[in-house]
Amino acid sequence: MFIVNSYSLAVLFCVVTMICWGSWGNTQKLAGKTWRYELFYWDYTIGILLFSILLCLTLGSIGSSGRSFIPDLKQLDANCALSAFTGGIIFNASNILLSASVALAGMAVAFPLGVGLALVLGVFINYYGQPKGDAELLFIGVALVAMAIICNGFAARRNSSGNSRDATKGIVLALIAGILMSFFYRFVAAAMDLSDFNNPAPGMATPYTAFFIFSCGIFISNFIFNTLAMHHPFDGKPVAYSQYFKGKMSTHFVGILGGCIWGLGTALSYIAAGKAGAAISYALGQGAPMIAALWGLFVWKEFKGMSKSTTALLVLLFILFIAGLTMITLAGEN
Repeated sequence: MFIVNSYSLAVLFCVVTMICWGSWGNTQKLAGKTWRYELFYWDYTIGILLFSILLCLTLGSIGSSGRSFIPDLKQLDANCALSAFTGGIIFNASNILLSASVALAGMAVAFPLGVGLALVLGVFINYYGQPKGDAELLFIGVALVAMAIICNGFAARRNSSGNSRDATKGIVLALIAGILMSFFYRFVAAAMDLSDFNNPAPGMATPYTAFFIFSCGIFISNFIFNTLAMHHPFDGKPVAYSQYFKGKMSTHFVGILGGCIWGLGTALSYIAAGKAGAAISYALGQGAPMIAALWGLFVWKEFKGMSKSTTALLVLLFILFIAGLTMITLAGEN
């Protein structure tokens, strides 16, 4: 299987993760013009599962390093498989809430609040599980990101217009999603032998196998979580399964593409975790709110007509995010 052997390449993979995690929401916005997010989400989870299978049969099965996908899957310990699967369930619950938040409050609000909170809490959780890197630099970086989240919250409130009830509901959902999302990565990391991907311990998973099991957890749990969301939506009328099968192929493709984009970012994060450590790999990838906010600002015009004070808050948001991510990167080099 393909393995990352340098910290610089691991950081590059985490940057790609950040871009992917901050960009998949665009596919929801595109599909959302004619498609409820609950319907989009089925295609999104299918995209993640399909991408995981493709990745495992390609990068996860080539080369002489580590264990290839099929042999690794056969020797996988039940507890490790359950841990990765549980990570998928937790992620799916949080991401459905985040998707609802995007639909109600927009990308520029939902991502920085939800994913930003997941970053702050998740770094502590993952560092406790695998203390790797300079703790002081890492937590200073996290503190800077936390300040950026606060700036975004103030900017969102200043710029709120239209249905303030929906915006408030979207913010609450983003916060709940962020708390849940902070836990999923640790469960997947616990299934892998992060100390040695070349010769992983018997019973433990390679990042490719862990990602596949994780994706199965997302897809299978979707029959519960998304069915509930369809029958009891956060906004609008209930959605029937029959509506999904009436969708255009182009609309289905957009959702699957969104899942593939997110899946690529997640897989690269797990692969990089062996060299960078779970906390740093997770933290760098969760710089996604900055990417999402850029999309929301410049493509979707979610802050159109904003005041000078709101502009100043958003500028400060990006400065703090960049400074925080720089400190997190430096933490891994010490």
